[in-house]
Amino acid sequence: MKIGFLFPGQGAQSVGMGKDLYDKYEEYRNVYKKVKELTGVDVEDITFNSSEEDLSQTKNTQICILTMSLAILELLKKENIQAIASCGLSLGEYSALINSNSISFEDGVKIVKTRGEIMQKLCPEGTWSMAAILGLDEEKVTKVCNEIKTGFVAPANFNCPGQIVISGEKNAIDEAIEKLKVEGAKRAIELKTSGPFHTKMLEKASIQLRNELEKVQINSFKTKVIKNIDGKEYSEDDDVKDILANHIINPVRFEDGLRRMIDMGIDTFIEIGPGKSLSGFVRKINKELKILNVNSVETLQNLINEITISNGGKI
Repeated sequence: MKIGFLFPGQGAQSVGMGKDLYDKYEEYRNVYKKVKELTGVDVEDITFNSSEEDLSQTKNTQICILTMSLAILELLKKENIQAIASCGLSLGEYSALINSNSISFEDGVKIVKTRGEIMQKLCPEGTWSMAAILGLDEEKVTKVCNEIKTGFVAPANFNCPGQIVISGEKNAIDEAIEKLKVEGAKRAIELKTSGPFHTKMLEKASIQLRNELEKVQINSFKTKVIKNIDGKEYSEDDDVKDILANHIINPVRFEDGLRRMIDMGIDTFIEIGPGKSLSGFVRKINKELKILNVNSVETLQNLINEITISNGGKI
């Protein structure tokens, strides 16, 4: 069994996510405690007691999703469940880098808090939106986005076959959706995000984030991590700080990353954190792979059982 970890990004959040894990496991609670000590952010209160609107503020969403993913990782470490490679969707790339030891827990938590604040503060004025377009290829989606003249819209995420996310001004997104439906799009789903992420509109945020990344120490990779920016694995020669700064102004090549992991021989994918979207992306590429997710006590136990059975009674 070759395991790959997947970490979700912004848009997967929901109030109360992971509450049963928090209530049951001390190791899980300790991560929330450490994050609060490092950042001053009461992640527990925001995650479990705030409104959807408050949780969906970028400065809150990013640190809350990261904390949940890192807390689940602690539970997996206890069970000796490890991956040979990992990939995160946008924000999730930081969870993957922390898991690989390329970025320390402390530095990772602090820079994600800062990243969320920068992306919220330096989001340009306007009404922004993101939408997942189902049923069209990259060429058609890009062509329609380039034809929109009423406002800015561009492809932002290439998630899996037949799912591409567009990002931009709300009126331009609405017009693009209508044109994409004429082109044959099966459906358009508005996402729970609040800015033109992964487009040139966040240039100022990218520059400021690059400055903040100077405070982060980059270590050798303990396990392989797949980049969003090109779908390839990080090498020791990569400038991780530049890649992470450019990450927020370039499209996410998540499908390419998944295909790279499959080419590496990964046959079991484990999605770690809220939601199950990334599991769905894997299924769109290859339904024969084993795909599991962990976001609750029940799903954690299911994972442990599955791996135990696959390994002949051993974790």
